[in-house]
Amino acid sequence: MPRSDLLLTLVDAGLRGDSTVFRRAVEAVIAEERAKQHNVLADRLANQLTTSNGNGQQRTLLALNPAAERPPVIELTPSRQMKNLVLPTAVRQAMVELVEEQQRAGLLRVHGLEPRHTVLLMGPPGNGKTSLAEALAYELNVSFLVVRYEGVIGSYLGETAARLEKVFEYVRQRHCVLFFDEFDTVGKERGDIHDTGEIKRVVSSLLLQIDRLPSHVLTVAATNHAELLDRAAWRRFQLRLLLPKPSLGDRERWLANWEALLQTSLGYSHRHIATKLGDISFAALEEFALAIHRRYVLQQPGASMKDIVRKELARWKATHAGGHNS
Repeated sequence: MPRSDLLLTLVDAGLRGDSTVFRRAVEAVIAEERAKQHNVLADRLANQLTTSNGNGQQRTLLALNPAAERPPVIELTPSRQMKNLVLPTAVRQAMVELVEEQQRAGLLRVHGLEPRHTVLLMGPPGNGKTSLAEALAYELNVSFLVVRYEGVIGSYLGETAARLEKVFEYVRQRHCVLFFDEFDTVGKERGDIHDTGEIKRVVSSLLLQIDRLPSHVLTVAATNHAELLDRAAWRRFQLRLLLPKPSLGDRERWLANWEALLQTSLGYSHRHIATKLGDISFAALEEFALAIHRRYVLQQPGASMKDIVRKELARWKATHAGGHNS
């Protein structure tokens, strides 16, 4: 059964004739039922939740036919945990608070409040934006949905906005993290003189759809070029967080975490390895770590991790000379 606060909200909205609140409450019930694997009930509720198309006719918001065209999103199973990420103190605290708000949303709603549910992650590539979005989905035990831009961007007038609308209709009735990587692809400044009117319409539609999302859909957008974003887009995100390139200490902590997961000593101090690798991103650091792990597995039995690390450091220096800014 739905939570008592949702039932009360449904009744109150029905009595007041508030269709917007009523709709959001029903969508929250559908999302809860799907999370409990009560898909038959969720589908029946979704089928009943209809909206006018402007001509007095009604249309179903969510297709029940499994063969129907799915929106351009990829559903991934999150595996990264927040505790294993190396994050700036302010970012980690913000994530702890966000997870608590989502997990205790019922208490907030009793007091007329909603949990925050829109996050903008900024910073250079390879420094944990996607990993952080995935970790949020893991901590909340919800689906991790990644928007596929190749399935969104269309060549015909109105096609992109229509496809984006399908994405938002699909996620509204699910507890999930909806992730937009390279958000500037669709959320760029509308005042750009080189853009067409179509791009401006897409951005306007996108921002409107974000505004309409219920709080059980956690929208996370990532960008390497925050300066390209439409100014109105900034106001849509309740949290705006910077993930900078890792310092030497950050790289040391990442190596310590990875060594603990591997349960095998690397044979060298974390500072020695981090210094030898140079000023690299977390993504490049993970690439190095996985290369070591592969060699360690393939050289069993009797593999020497210290010898493997020494050889990989030498290979890294030879192949990445002058390219430590990856």
